[in-house]
Amino acid sequence: MSGKQRALINIDYTVDFVADGGALTCGAPGQALEERIVEITEQFIARGDYVVFAIDMHRAGDELHPETKLFPPHNIEGTQGRELYGKLSDTYRKHRDADNVYWMDKTRYSAFAGTDLELQLRARGITELHLVGVCTDICVLHTAVDAYNKGFEIVVHRDAVASFDPQGHEWALRHFKGSIGGTIVSKGED
Repeated sequence: MSGKQRALINIDYTVDFVADGGALTCGAPGQALEERIVEITEQFIARGDYVVFAIDMHRAGDELHPETKLFPPHNIEGTQGRELYGKLSDTYRKHRDADNVYWMDKTRYSAFAGTDLELQLRARGITELHLVGVCTDICVLHTAVDAYNKGFEIVVHRDAVASFDPQGHEWALRHFKGSIGGTIVSKGED
């Protein structure tokens, strides 16, 4: 995979999706990723690769958003629930002014839906996307499928994605590899 322009997309690793008291938490499986997500993020930043924090954002009382009928309110703008979880928050604060770090609000499952993500990636000549975060079978999946449809190569870090649905998590990992030609890696393979 060397020689390619690559980016890391950190997807929704927030208090609401990971902490025990989070509004829509995946709990222990998500919490177990903390060290690995921080390690991967630090590696990408240090190499000068582009690092995107694609973070779900909702507005309180938004009855028109399609997720309103599916899930309890979560990642509400201006709340603690929308803050990055654990040590990833420290990593972001430490590097947020770096030229290769980009915070992006998203309002749909896919980090591409209604955002300038594709423009940011194309402007930098990026062809390979590394994905980490939660939930494997929702936002990570939808981002990966959109990336595939846009012609990006996809690398999913098995040890840095999780879901509140174990069967959905495993299905998504199979889908990444078998249906959209993604590469699945774990520590030491990236």
